[in-house]
Amino acid sequence: MDIFKLIYEHDLRLDRLRERQTDRKTPETGSSIEAFLKPDPTYSKFYITGTRIDKPEFGLDVLSRYTDLVDKLQAGLEPCRYFSPSGEVDSFHELVNALDVWQAGLLTRQGEPESDLEQLAIDHESNVGHKKDALRQALKRNELVLYKEQAKNGFDLHLFTETNIYRNLFYPLQKLVNDSFRFFSINGKRIRSEQKFYFETWALDRPPHGIEEVFKETVL
Repeated sequence: MDIFKLIYEHDLRLDRLRERQTDRKTPETGSSIEAFLKPDPTYSKFYITGTRIDKPEFGLDVLSRYTDLVDKLQAGLEPCRYFSPSGEVDSFHELVNALDVWQAGLLTRQGEPESDLEQLAIDHESNVGHKKDALRQALKRNELVLYKEQAKNGFDLHLFTETNIYRNLFYPLQKLVNDSFRFFSINGKRIRSEQKFYFETWALDRPPHGIEEVFKETVL
């Protein structure tokens, strides 16, 4: 059985993706009335993972319906152009295949990307938290940033967007739900421990608070 997990966090403050100011003489934010009245820009992030519970194996690509999943993710992201470190590719599936673990890809709604994918890349000793400024600049340009991250038995995907595209992803993915494919929508702010992240190994039928199963009849 496939256990698919869409972990989301919304309304995250974009100014938190700024390198920490070491010069305390320089204010980090403006103090004018204009700055005070201007709404804080926000962003969303989605961690996309899964478990083949019958084996068990952990990682998005170990799921039996992995190919269908990628197709549904593309449906939720369209229209987009896809860019790997080697250049533009034709589909989301090709983008995922083109990325090595730790590499980043870019999705744009129009035009060529301005961000440098080498500056966005991470490695086994770093994570996206080490790329705050580069990530912030990409999101400000309305670029979507995709990371391919290491899982226990394969890889997961980590997507950053300036706008909240949860609804766009939810409905295509919901179409996969059946007796052998269970879909859980998870508030990332509620699962700060490894135990909760792998809830399916100990509480599949009674998930902790913040983890909701999606059924065919579920509506937003």
